[in-house]
Amino acid sequence: VQLQASGGGLVQAGGSLRLSCRAEGRTFGGYILGWFRQAPGKEREFVSAFPWSGGTTRYADSVKGRFTISRDIAKNTLFLQMNSLKPEDTAVYYCATTRVVWSEIANPKRYDVWGQGTQVTVSS
Repeated sequence: VQLQASGGGLVQAGGSLRLSCRAEGRTFGGYILGWFRQAPGKEREFVSAFPWSGGTTRYADSVKGRFTISRDIAKNTLFLQMNSLKPEDTAVYYCATTRVVWSEIANPKRYDVWGQGTQVTVSS
């Protein structure tokens, strides 16, 4: 399977972007889908995740209320709607999949398939 992430770009603070992550090779059924980000000089950090089959969604405190994770089952695509963007949201954003238990979804080491990343830059 390959994950193709897209949708990043340059936006002013307060603006919005929508990231997409399309799976090629198989469907997401039975998997947990996650978004992570990595800023220069920092470790990869958890942003959001939810099970493809639906149910509980989890967000990092830093993005709660501003970002929304969703999916289009027919298109086998995961989305991350990002509103009210801040300069500190600047990072490379990655999508990933895992079958790990829900309690470990924030740990990037537990994800086994990653997209190539898409750059998000928020100017002040």
